[in-house]
Amino acid sequence: MTASVKTDLATNTFLVGLGVSPGIAIGEVHLVNRARMAAIERPISADQVERQITLFREAIQLSKEQLEAIKASVTDQSISDHLYIIDTHLLILEDQMLVDGTIALIRGQLVNAEGALKQTLKKLRGIFDRIDDEYLRERSSDIENVGERVLRNLMGESLQPINHFDRKGIIVAHDLSPADTLQIDRSCILGFVTDLGGRTSHTAILARSLGIPAVIGLESVTSLVPGGTPAIIDGSSGTVILNPSPATFKEFLQKKQEYEYAELGLQAFRSLPAETPDGHALTLRANIELVDEIPLALEQGADGIGLFRSEFLYLGSPVPPDEDTQYQLYRQILQQIAPREMTIRTLDVGGDKFVQEINLGDESNPALGLRGIRFSLAERVLFKTQLRAILRASAHGPTRLMLPMISGVAELRDSRQLINQIMQELASEGLAFDRKIPVGIMIETPAAALIADLLAQEVDFFSIGTNDLIQYCLAVDRANEHVAYLYEPLHPAILRALRTIASAARKAKIPVSICGEMAGDAFYVPILIALGFTELSMNANCISRVKRIVRQFTLDDARRLLDELLALPTAMEVAHRLEDIMAERLPELFGNPKI
Repeated sequence: MTASVKTDLATNTFLVGLGVSPGIAIGEVHLVNRARMAAIERPISADQVERQITLFREAIQLSKEQLEAIKASVTDQSISDHLYIIDTHLLILEDQMLVDGTIALIRGQLVNAEGALKQTLKKLRGIFDRIDDEYLRERSSDIENVGERVLRNLMGESLQPINHFDRKGIIVAHDLSPADTLQIDRSCILGFVTDLGGRTSHTAILARSLGIPAVIGLESVTSLVPGGTPAIIDGSSGTVILNPSPATFKEFLQKKQEYEYAELGLQAFRSLPAETPDGHALTLRANIELVDEIPLALEQGADGIGLFRSEFLYLGSPVPPDEDTQYQLYRQILQQIAPREMTIRTLDVGGDKFVQEINLGDESNPALGLRGIRFSLAERVLFKTQLRAILRASAHGPTRLMLPMISGVAELRDSRQLINQIMQELASEGLAFDRKIPVGIMIETPAAALIADLLAQEVDFFSIGTNDLIQYCLAVDRANEHVAYLYEPLHPAILRALRTIASAARKAKIPVSICGEMAGDAFYVPILIALGFTELSMNANCISRVKRIVRQFTLDDARRLLDELLALPTAMEVAHRLEDIMAERLPELFGNPKI
């Protein structure tokens, strides 16, 4: 499909992007056109309005048919577990903000369908860009993918298929949608590289789930590399090597073999307990957002759901989901994971509207504004509806209720008072619920970390959102390319904050978990063991690797390592020392530098 050409690139041209799916791929480049369409906005006359609306609706319908065809074409069971992402895109095509918003612009501004869609997508992108949570912010890529599909159908431009190549190789594209990734023939496609993308985009998540090495965010690789160029990608480090020398090829071929051997060995750990050699047990759970993710989580050995992101029930909806809709969904999840436990995080939004009925207006700094529990306490009707649904669902299986963005005892007590009030109402209505449902909090702010001892007296468990905690403690927006290098999980301040929180939980005899990215990164596991964390919640595909590390370090080993690291003054020194120790103990997993 891609003609082999002689490249003028220098031997061993190194590029560095974001490694989002580990593994090494070696092959020639298949250059795929995924450049974004340029929508031309033009005025229309009043008598052209209905025709433009018809064209838009036809493009929406064609997009639905294309996505349904992709779903029908997937027969591999390991891939079909991820078809929920296509269902998400189909729901976006029904979204009133997208559909009705675009039609309203065609009518109100007398603008063509392409121009109106372009304006709608820009508005939706602005909403997501102001979300502080990286995982939620990355959902804008799904809207971009859907919008691009509709726009191409409006303009009569078909997408070049990527599932048929005449020989094995590495895809290089401006961007890939989840639909593209689901269609990848893994017997032919060895890996992929893109100009765009984020670590928590659905495309990146799919790549990890399917075991396809991927490096994204290279910005201009498509303009640099011709089709047929020999290439190596290292999805662990984010390195791409174009036109590798024979010596480089030999070096990475050996690394590839070592990595694949180690990965094969990890499969044996899925069914083993997460327990250190000296008997210190941890509970490993999965973070999910949709019901369809549960089979994969259980297959990977998850002991329940440590974080259910409930905001996806609200995302892009014209109205907030009612009590019964939420109740039925929570109940369905509990039934699927029984007898395991599920932790439901209450609505964690802010900074802008997520549903059309909620409009807080613009905030100059949404990360420090009305978000998390602050939002819920300001929108009590919304909050009460969700609490009723969670409490009712708790009658059907072990459930924990988790409050996000707590920064003080007062808002915690306010929330618990509302929970108690709802319990009384449910009891008077004769509705079943767990009267002893554990209520916990996410610790994400320096304020919460500093008063962890006070908060521990008022809750049943802690869960640390390390992504936000690191960001707030270090005053670093990791989405800002100018300061992202300062986002350092191993900063001494972060290690000490984690120690403070874990110590407070231990003294209060309550469980303490981590549900941020640190939990799923095997590199940090010995530190988390030593700090005394009893639960870790992560992307399901990280569980086997984390178990492998847990079963390697005794508690005493981990504590000695932590004491040594806490004595070091900089994040770089901590990282380098930890690299040396991990490479020595587990060369098959950490033989290459992590940082």
